Amino acid sequence: MSLTADIFGHDKALIGMVHLAALPGTPASTLDMPDIMEQAVQEATLLADSGFDAIIIENMHDVPYLQREVGPEIVAAMTIVACAVRRTIEIPLGVQVLAGANKVALAVAHAAHAEFIRVEGFVYSAVADEGILKEADAGPLLRYRKMIGAERVKILADVKKKHSAHAITGDVDVGEMARAAEFFGADGVIITGIATGQAIRIDDLGTTRMATQLPLIVGSGVTPECVANLFAYADALIVGSYYKRDGLWSNPPCPERAKLLVEAVKEARG
Repeated sequence: MSLTADIFGHDKALIGMVHLAALPGTPASTLDMPDIMEQAVQEATLLADSGFDAIIIENMHDVPYLQREVGPEIVAAMTIVACAVRRTIEIPLGVQVLAGANKVALAVAHAAHAEFIRVEGFVYSAVADEGILKEADAGPLLRYRKMIGAERVKILADVKKKHSAHAITGDVDVGEMARAAEFFGADGVIITGIATGQAIRIDDLGTTRMATQLPLIVGSGVTPECVANLFAYADALIVGSYYKRDGLWSNPPCPERAKLLVEAVKEARG
């Protein structure tokens, strides 16, 4: 079995990002936990039934984000939702906790028997919306994974991540950063465009492919029209915008758009 199939259950995998409603205590919060949980379960079920290979849950509506540290209310809420989704779907499940709360994501994934997490700031520094992510998280995170016995949870690391300025590492290209993530123990690398829903640069994708043998995942800007071109280099695609109504990440899911993505992936697989 390939490394990609080991994580996502399929080569050339399609991964759906489920953006949870704003969690308790965050500025945009309006829903009670049962409603947040039900909404997440319904969306994850729709994606699984449509033919997606894996799901990630993420607290994207919790703007403005805290840097690295979130409160116990977020930990509790993410765990409740992750467990509810895990009970409902059989495909692989991932967790991301913004912004850069990688230890929390790992703890939630371990508790919910999820298969992977998506992390920010794994190697090098960057200036994000929340400020400077000045300490690379690989060392503390992998030690924490060992300490809690969560080695089965795979770590997928963003490099040159969206919504960030990379002047600090301007002399380090995306390939070198991916190589560093592999050296520091990541299980896969993710590259993105400059913002949510924005397409990546194909040159960046090719450069990263040449730099690492790890599963290479595209993390933004995926549409049915570009699936085949992306799969020429990438092993998996994360989609959180296109399958929503009008292709806007904050809108409700659109079953027809989800099916178009699945059909494009099946065609690209041949």
